[in-house]
Amino acid sequence: MTHTPRHIVVMGVSGNGKSTIGAALAADLGAVFLEGDAFHSETNVAKMSAGTPLTDEDRWPWLDALAAEVEARDAAGEGTVLACSALRRSYRDRLRARVPGLYFVLLSASYETILTRMQARQHFMPPALLRSQVDTLETLAPDEAGAVVDASVSPEQVLSASLAALRTN
Repeated sequence: MTHTPRHIVVMGVSGNGKSTIGAALAADLGAVFLEGDAFHSETNVAKMSAGTPLTDEDRWPWLDALAAEVEARDAAGEGTVLACSALRRSYRDRLRARVPGLYFVLLSASYETILTRMQARQHFMPPALLRSQVDTLETLAPDEAGAVVDASVSPEQVLSASLAALRTN
């Protein structure tokens, strides 16, 4: 028998649809949607807006704040869907250390597809940082609970594939 995970992280590089798919998943599952970008410090946002990639030292407090929020929601009996890049295994490990049982949905599309999307939107993350994110991304390892979902198709198709992955985990 399978079960839908209580806490889900929709992950991947900027511009791949984390917020759109995360919000839709949360609505479908009756969970709370958490926008990871909302937890960045003003310093982090300013750094990214200026085209400077974040360092691990920049990310640790952000990841800790995200984990604390998921922990609080869990304590309140709520499920969550978190939109968070979680690009490196070490970042996912840091989240899992505080929230065991996290399930990761890695949205994946070609560099060109994501760049086109980034160029068409208003966001503090400039398209110039996409290459650094792609270069940083460590795909899910076989021992990590999660699935890779093709994000090059319509949002409805991505949502459907994400739900299917969650329900057959």
